[in-house]
Amino acid sequence: MPITAPSLEESTTADVCIVGAGIAGLTAAYLLQRSGVSVVVLDRGPIGGGETAQTTAHLASAMDEGFEQLIRLFGHEGAQLAYESHASAIDTIEAITRGEGIECEFARVDGYLFLGAGQAPDLLDRELEAATRLGFPGVERLERAPLAAFDTGPCLRFPQQGMFHPLRYLAGLVAAVLRDGGRVFEGTPVTHVDGGESPTVWTRDGLHVRAKAVIVATNTPINDRFAIHTKQAPYRSYAVALPVPELGVPRGLYWDTEDPYHYARLHRVQREDGGFTEMVIVGGEDHKTGEADDAEERYARLEAWARARFPVSGEMIARWSGQVMEPVDGLGFIGADPGHSKNVYIATGDSGQGMTHGTIAGMLLSDLISGRENPWTSLYNPRRRTLRAVGEYARENLKVARHYAEWLGRAPLSTPDDIPRGGGSVVQRGIHKVAVYRDEEGSLHEVSAVCSHLGGVVHWNSEEKSWDCPCHGSRFSPTGEVLQGPAFEPLEEVREPGAGDEDQEPEAPEELQRKAS
Repeated sequence: MPITAPSLEESTTADVCIVGAGIAGLTAAYLLQRSGVSVVVLDRGPIGGGETAQTTAHLASAMDEGFEQLIRLFGHEGAQLAYESHASAIDTIEAITRGEGIECEFARVDGYLFLGAGQAPDLLDRELEAATRLGFPGVERLERAPLAAFDTGPCLRFPQQGMFHPLRYLAGLVAAVLRDGGRVFEGTPVTHVDGGESPTVWTRDGLHVRAKAVIVATNTPINDRFAIHTKQAPYRSYAVALPVPELGVPRGLYWDTEDPYHYARLHRVQREDGGFTEMVIVGGEDHKTGEADDAEERYARLEAWARARFPVSGEMIARWSGQVMEPVDGLGFIGADPGHSKNVYIATGDSGQGMTHGTIAGMLLSDLISGRENPWTSLYNPRRRTLRAVGEYARENLKVARHYAEWLGRAPLSTPDDIPRGGGSVVQRGIHKVAVYRDEEGSLHEVSAVCSHLGGVVHWNSEEKSWDCPCHGSRFSPTGEVLQGPAFEPLEEVREPGAGDEDQEPEAPEELQRKAS
């Protein structure tokens, strides 16, 4: 079900301007508009066309980070608030679905967590004890998950989890926002956000929206250069859909404890003949964005994992990948802009639980803007520093530093001759690194390989046909247009090198200079 909206054609005003029309932005828009606060929503692409469209749509209060780990990082009270917020997000999706009559296949199901290969059963025992301490009702240890085709061994059952069709849910939110007087625009790239007493959002076409508050819900913020990007890292995750016999697998959510972990759920699609095709959707095989270009192998491993555990009855139906932002401490960053832009708010750091984190963001931000107290404010504060996560912080930023060091080395190719049709590679040309794409007709397209956000060197993603920056997750089309922030400017056009360029030392990018000083 495509969701369509017009592009912004003239400057306007609203109480709140929301940048990003995924689940976080549209949930905030729905809740604000329902409370009488006028909203304008802007999105670079189609509505729901970002990472919300790539989700496998698990609605889980069984936390991705694990309850034992959350207690270590945030203490008992913080971990309990994390559980309660995700449970409340599922409740809110259910309430909106029923109240608005949204046909998005929402269902309550059990979730099953089982061990990865060779892992000790006491891992599950510790997680059960932690979940019980936090007040998770009904969680229990079973001898195996209810999969006839595969003996998982011991597992934990988490009741009252959920699943739905995310784009149908977004379509319902958009319809409700428009009904209540809100305005939603697609095809409207935002290039700048000014905070202050009357914050202003500027678009690529020179138009603006003035508001009393701005929410930046763009998966990762486009409005600051440094404040949040050292505290989270972009990861690519993969998914496949495979057919299974109708009613051949109990409907539920299934996760293992491997690193990266696998996650699976059942999904049903109605056919033109009135029947249904049942499929299992399996995700995993995550890697840091830009650090691998082996999607075929990762899809194959996911398919093999699924066939070993589910009664797969045919060939693969679909496959896709998406990008998640992994915060160093496992919880999203939701609240006032940490860059100190007054009356600007952000939502980021989905950590693989984007549907619940996005809903939490809509709930929390609508409360903050409306002046209502919310018990989750401190937990998700973007300015927080989780001391017990300092090791993960250091590891992720060391990876970023290594990628900046790559900027000073030489690219793998010195000529584009070996680039196949439909392929791309970074080419060394004097002191310059050039991102070269050869289209299907054989023509070459050349842009700078230096990311327009903070100067990282982009890598070619052959599966998505995109240039991906491994430093902070910006993604660009084959010809350099922005697909995903934090960058909002395209890759620069290649300029002809001047005389003597071959012998010049390249300048370090801005962030490398800053770190060096």
